[in-house]
Amino acid sequence: MTLNAELRAFYASRQRQIPAEIREIMRRAGQELAESGQLDRALGVGDRAPRFSLPSATGETVSLDGLLADGPVVLTFYRGAWCPYCNLALRSLQQHHDAITTRGARLVAVSPQIPDESLSLAEKHQLAFDVLSDIGSDTAKQYGLAFDLPDDLAAVYDKLGFDLQRVNAGHPRTLPLPATYVIDRVGAIRWVFVDTDYTRRAEPADLLAALDLLD
Repeated sequence: MTLNAELRAFYASRQRQIPAEIREIMRRAGQELAESGQLDRALGVGDRAPRFSLPSATGETVSLDGLLADGPVVLTFYRGAWCPYCNLALRSLQQHHDAITTRGARLVAVSPQIPDESLSLAEKHQLAFDVLSDIGSDTAKQYGLAFDLPDDLAAVYDKLGFDLQRVNAGHPRTLPLPATYVIDRVGAIRWVFVDTDYTRRAEPADLLAALDLLD
């Protein structure tokens, strides 16, 4: 089963468990985001990848320049450990981690959550790649991915117990669009997946094909 087929199956199951009024808030927020023009602001193929230095789950500072010194980079942005779709996507990337590294690339994942949350996630899913904390979403903003949750959806997330105020260190409203970039060793974006719909993610097979096309 492909990742997105798994995500669709999970979505269908999840919808049956969510009250109709909450489903409507989520649907409306998704439509507004899709119509906002946010997708057009995201960096694309041919753009230069903005540099960053971010703390990892284990307390180290990881920079894009340092990663690129070893070869191309696969950079994926996710919403946080509280997001079940993110967890499915990260587990899928872990399953393809050896295939990514065999192609000479480094995989790194970025979210707005604090390092402790990232560490818990990395340990839970036994992730072999770096999980970085972009507190305040400054890096996501540079990539054109950051947006603010509408009031009613933020209230729903609070009611569901996600506690974004704590896990995002005082920045509960700002999240990144799900996105994955392939960045070549000179810092150019060569492939990208980005979507306003958080239930859709980059397919690992497409990512590996993009790596195969690098010079």
